[in-house]
Amino acid sequence: MLLTKEQLRSYEDEGFLFLPEWLSPCDVDVMRTELPAIFDESSPRRVVEKDGRVRSVYGSHMSNDVFQRLTRHPRLVEPAMQLLKSEVYVHQFKINAKKAFGGDEWEWHQDYIFWRTEDGMLAPRVLSIVIYLDDVTEFNGPLFLIPGSHKEGVIEVSARDQDPTQDIRQHETYRDSPNWIANLTTKLRYSLDRLVVGEMIQKYGIVSPKGPRGSALLMDGNIIHGSPSNISPFDRAVVIVTFNSIENIPVAFSNRPDFLSNHHPMPVAPLATDSLLA
Repeated sequence: MLLTKEQLRSYEDEGFLFLPEWLSPCDVDVMRTELPAIFDESSPRRVVEKDGRVRSVYGSHMSNDVFQRLTRHPRLVEPAMQLLKSEVYVHQFKINAKKAFGGDEWEWHQDYIFWRTEDGMLAPRVLSIVIYLDDVTEFNGPLFLIPGSHKEGVIEVSARDQDPTQDIRQHETYRDSPNWIANLTTKLRYSLDRLVVGEMIQKYGIVSPKGPRGSALLMDGNIIHGSPSNISPFDRAVVIVTFNSIENIPVAFSNRPDFLSNHHPMPVAPLATDSLLA
């Protein structure tokens, strides 16, 4: 499913493109059926909030056939190839959960600086596609974007701590966690200064793409974004597939595990069908 010229132009100008109901209700139901088992599994791929609730699960496409097929869905792969002007591979895959009355915030940040600094990614020829598995409203911790902020390029920020786990290890949940966990919890290692965020919002404004389950949000690797906590009674789960250009493979792979940074990149061939049902 190719994007129109108008959609391509909008993405280039704004740094994102929102596509309501991009995937079928059937596809969403198939994915939602897989979530309980994925959230319950005991695995280093699962990151939890300080209260023990699931925050994210990474790399589910490596072991789950439904999510493996999602990474090859033509409604994801073909737009990614259009926008990156090359074949693509999956650099990262995650499911983010914001449970009712407890899903925590994601601080303001850009994604590419993590992949450049932690994974050695050469250029921002990378994008993420967010698939809504729940209706996303103004109440359940929606994503906030600063449209056009990708044009600023990478906003250089210093890593939060010399020991990136110093703060989070004070909490029992993360005491024995590896160093890379600091990039995935509430206090992001490369979060943006509030003064910078304020200046960017004054310059570009702020938006929050909301819509029904099955909607897709395509995001440039340099767009500034974040999300508030979910204090509503409504869950909010999303799948995020990060596609990198096959011409932009890191020269030296990082020490992060393969489920965070794909060490075996291969071009993704889109499925012939637009259904997740095998």
